[in-house]
Amino acid sequence: MQRDQQIFDIIRQELERQRHGIELIASENFTSLQVMQAMGTVMTNKYAEGYPGRRYYGGCEIVDQSEQLAIDRAKQIFGAAYANVQPHSGAQANAAVMLAILQPGDKILGLDLSMGGHLTHGASVNYSGKLYQPLFYGVNRESGLVEYDKMEEIAVKEKPKLIVCGASAYSRDWDYKRIRAIADQIGAFVMADIAHPAGMIAKGLLNSPFEHCHFVTTTTHKTLRGPRGGMILMGKDFENPFGLKTPKGEIRMMSSLIDTAVFPGIQGGPLEHVIAAKAISFFEILTDEYTAYARQMQQNAQAMAKAFTDKGYQIVSGGTDNHLMLIDLRNKNISGKKAEQTFVKADITINKNMVPFDDKSAFVTSGIRVGVPAITTRGLTETHMPQIVEWIDQLIMDADNESLITSVRGEVNSFMQQFPLYPEL
Repeated sequence: MQRDQQIFDIIRQELERQRHGIELIASENFTSLQVMQAMGTVMTNKYAEGYPGRRYYGGCEIVDQSEQLAIDRAKQIFGAAYANVQPHSGAQANAAVMLAILQPGDKILGLDLSMGGHLTHGASVNYSGKLYQPLFYGVNRESGLVEYDKMEEIAVKEKPKLIVCGASAYSRDWDYKRIRAIADQIGAFVMADIAHPAGMIAKGLLNSPFEHCHFVTTTTHKTLRGPRGGMILMGKDFENPFGLKTPKGEIRMMSSLIDTAVFPGIQGGPLEHVIAAKAISFFEILTDEYTAYARQMQQNAQAMAKAFTDKGYQIVSGGTDNHLMLIDLRNKNISGKKAEQTFVKADITINKNMVPFDDKSAFVTSGIRVGVPAITTRGLTETHMPQIVEWIDQLIMDADNESLITSVRGEVNSFMQQFPLYPEL
């Protein structure tokens, strides 16, 4: 078969882009080589609708083993009683939970997208805001912290069936105990979307949602450093509250409803090559090496936040507990869009992001979101954070200076040679 040289040339270009630049997008990371290798194996050839031991296709005996390994390791990582590793993404994990417990038109209460929430927590442009009736809580204008009192006020008044906690651009830990207490007042479910801080939660560096939240969803990339994908977990299984029974008259547990919501509810055949890669990344997470990595992520984020603050930047909430920070650039007289475009020219990748009470659109924004998972994987430590912030500050203060951008790009490329990425390739 003729080799598609065109696409492999493009792949090579992307490898070089990743090698040369500083990756600061909070939702991106670099998998290990063995995780990538698993995704390029014969596992991709196998159709396996269903679950281990109960498939709708023959010949699944081997992929059953890899998927069960992924399940067992995921449960071990978080001390969970249940794990479904089939969701193709975090968005689909959230969709499956909602499908399992909600009816169209039911109320859900989540963090407002403009204040750090996620599309799947009720945004009007997303299925979660179209199928269900979304309600939102936010953060305090002064502190930048989630307003739990307001969450409670809305919950008691509106009585949503589901409260969603978690965010895509919030740098502080969550009070899951308080959220569950609010939910219990009105008989609501709680779903914690830990897609961003999952790696730190896994190592006990942040509060765990498993004791207090009915459902926990996550992506498997970001801080977990695995392949792109999703997962649903429960700290403990429980009888479904809908009175549903099996054909034999047995009570169906919530895990059964979640499994059914994933397949056949929202997905067909699982991606067994990706699930094998998930299993490998879970193996890595269980090592001492990953524990050190998670701690370094937290140290890097805090060092970077201090460096930004020292230069007069306004970090929403004043700092960070996890791997990211949201920076309001309005006192620097530059939009998030302009900053992002300038950084890309200098081989520094950051994404523009709305900040709470933003006066600009989502296409322009007043802020940037900065994260350290990828540079921590590359081997950078807290000692390197001030230099990165120095480059960012230079670019922000003189964003139209093409000579400066070229100079910074050269310095960035030279600097990152110290931290080889996939030398085996």
